[in-house]
Amino acid sequence: MTFFAKNLWSRREALKRFGFISASAAMAPLPAFAKRTQADGKKQLVESGTASENLYTHVGVRPILNARGTYTIISGSQSLPEVKEAMFEASNYFVHLDELMPAVGAEIAKHMGAPMAIVTTGCEAAIALATVACICGTDPEFAQSMPYIAQHRQVIIPKYSRNPYDFGVRMCGPEILEVESDDDLRTKITTKTAMIYVMSGPRAFKEPLSIRTICAIAKEKGVPVFVDAAAEEPVVPNIHLAAGATFVGYSGGKCMRGPQAAGVLLGPKDLCAAAFWNAAPHHNWGRALKVGKEEAMGMLAAVRQWYKRDHEAEQRQWLAWDKDIARALQDIPTLTTHIEIPGEDLSNRAPVLTIRWDGRAVGITGTELAEKLDRGTPRIAVGGGEGHRPDAMNSSIEIMPYMMQPGDHLVVAEVVGRYLRHPGDIASLSQFSGPMADLAGTWNVSIEYVRGVGQQQFILRQIGDSLTGEHKGEVFQAAIRGKVEADHVTLRSMMRPSGYYLPYVFVGKCAGNTFSGEVTMGEYGAGTFVATRL
Repeated sequence: MTFFAKNLWSRREALKRFGFISASAAMAPLPAFAKRTQADGKKQLVESGTASENLYTHVGVRPILNARGTYTIISGSQSLPEVKEAMFEASNYFVHLDELMPAVGAEIAKHMGAPMAIVTTGCEAAIALATVACICGTDPEFAQSMPYIAQHRQVIIPKYSRNPYDFGVRMCGPEILEVESDDDLRTKITTKTAMIYVMSGPRAFKEPLSIRTICAIAKEKGVPVFVDAAAEEPVVPNIHLAAGATFVGYSGGKCMRGPQAAGVLLGPKDLCAAAFWNAAPHHNWGRALKVGKEEAMGMLAAVRQWYKRDHEAEQRQWLAWDKDIARALQDIPTLTTHIEIPGEDLSNRAPVLTIRWDGRAVGITGTELAEKLDRGTPRIAVGGGEGHRPDAMNSSIEIMPYMMQPGDHLVVAEVVGRYLRHPGDIASLSQFSGPMADLAGTWNVSIEYVRGVGQQQFILRQIGDSLTGEHKGEVFQAAIRGKVEADHVTLRSMMRPSGYYLPYVFVGKCAGNTFSGEVTMGEYGAGTFVATRL
């Protein structure tokens, strides 16, 4: 019997969980998810919270029904029962970490088809520790000189592979060299090259400078290669080791459903030992990257279960949930659905349901629906959220069943259907009147962040109510565009540091030579700004 079959919830249980039946019924304890009783009968692990009262609500935090996927910002995955039990049992003992890590690593490596492994505090930590292991090995003088010694070393990254997670390399302090061809790679590999980093994915196997090509050239030069496979399924034989990679890093809190603050680094015995030596509990550069006995044993439990789970049955279950949701919404005017079946990409492998509709006909856009779902009860996180008033009303959201629990699809279908059939009054966009402000010119911009003040500059051109120009930051710069409505102004830009992007949205009022208001920066928060024309 599959995990899903053993734990399948009824509709009543799903509705009870999310408060759709009486308050007294909703307050009844949920079924125990995992339980462990010691011989003395005093220690046990049970789940006793309810949808309306649990350890999160007690501190003012609203739990989420996850129909979006394994995003760290919404706490990744839900760990398996076996992981919970392992972490609980591990907490009841003291062990020596220098004995635990190689023992756990050896078994993980055996399951995953690698020479050796260590547990890390996530894949980002695996990237960082692999980098440090390649820079200073286990030389204590070099280790104690980090990150200064690293400034004399280099890590090469293919330009197509730059991404926000290569911060794991950058935080170690080496010089980053980008390459775009095999000749470029051969030229830039020198005695200062510590490692080559590449992010996995279908593209990394199709590019002229593919993982296989990189590994072949690196082998000629004796340089280690790290492949970032964070969200991928850890198939055996390991495709990256087979291609010649030295290291492969995985997240523990994604498809394997291990501890969220855990990952796995696969590699040779000496380099894995060096990576652990540079990490906690040792007093070296990675002391902050501490893996506890609970995370180590929880990660081992997740790896063991991965190679026991019926993955085909899981895919069938997720597909059935998508189809159930689609059927429940089929009567809504203009609404269409499409299920994208997983392809060759090993990351986030689950069938994704896309729901599309005409916001004018239905009365709500995708962004408005996503906001309602996030603010409502139950609180539901979905993907996408496309569609804006008044000129982009073609709308959509995405449902990712990857981390939904049995019964969640019933709740998603009911709540999404309710909002689409009865959207209620949606606040209309503000309409401003009066003379149109003139924003053309050069502006010095002072931004007050939560901590600190930034000094930037706008160089703006205006044609009618449209603005274009340059946004000069303290380090980066970007094109900027915007719109003027009477004395109200909106400006948008996207700065692009290596591997990521910094979004800026400035919204405020212009009065003569002063333009002030609020700025939002996506995951980087918000602040206030004052711009003065030169």
